[in-house]
Amino acid sequence: MSGVPGTLSAQTRPGEKSSFRSSLVNIEAAASETFRYSTTLANGTGQTRLYDLRAGIPDGWSVVFRVMGTPVTSVNVEAGKSQEIAVELTARSDSKPARYKVPVTAISAGDSLNLNLEAALKGAYALELTTPSGRLSEEVTEGSNREVVLTVRNPATLPLENVELSSQHPTGWEVTFEPARIDRLDPGKTSEVKARIKVPEKTIAGDYAATFTAKDSHANAAASFRFIVKTSALSGWIGAVVIMTSVALVYGLIRRYGRR
Repeated sequence: MSGVPGTLSAQTRPGEKSSFRSSLVNIEAAASETFRYSTTLANGTGQTRLYDLRAGIPDGWSVVFRVMGTPVTSVNVEAGKSQEIAVELTARSDSKPARYKVPVTAISAGDSLNLNLEAALKGAYALELTTPSGRLSEEVTEGSNREVVLTVRNPATLPLENVELSSQHPTGWEVTFEPARIDRLDPGKTSEVKARIKVPEKTIAGDYAATFTAKDSHANAAASFRFIVKTSALSGWIGAVVIMTSVALVYGLIRRYGRR
């Protein structure tokens, strides 16, 4: 987006030089979070200046400058005025935990104002949810109970706490988890959870979908499951007997009344 005229936020003091400042220059966050800095760009000259905004970010990172919530790449600041600018940095998901220097510059025709920010990356949060074999489908029988083993894994660099399991499943089905919550899952570790599924009686044969979810306050993962419901052998025999009885009854009626 091109530059927009800045809404004036403050009057600079008489004789104050142009400057680019931030209330916080060092912020700590995880790779999945956004580093947000509140900065002030002051134009101490006697004329309106258009400042181009630039940042030297690490490879794979992204930066957004915002004025009143609107993304900008440049901003007009009137003579003797100052402008509030939000700087938002997003790290690449696989960035190593470290302190990253981010030089930010506001460049005009007669000024080059520098601001040195620092992003302290403490790691990343992530979750994976699957099964030990990777298979995400099961055959079940109406009225039966089935147990599915799920694998919850932390592939990132920060520990996860209070990871809760939940599901979205067909109406009338029942799903419970053992355990329903994982108190702590350290980086690189895996925990197995048993999902117990109860299929209602008289469920029509066919394909049914369910989604299992694992999440905590920082990360979440979902696994879509396909359940193929088959009719039980007893139900099949009962159906066959009913059909055969009906056919015999009709045949008997034809023989009895067909001769009249």
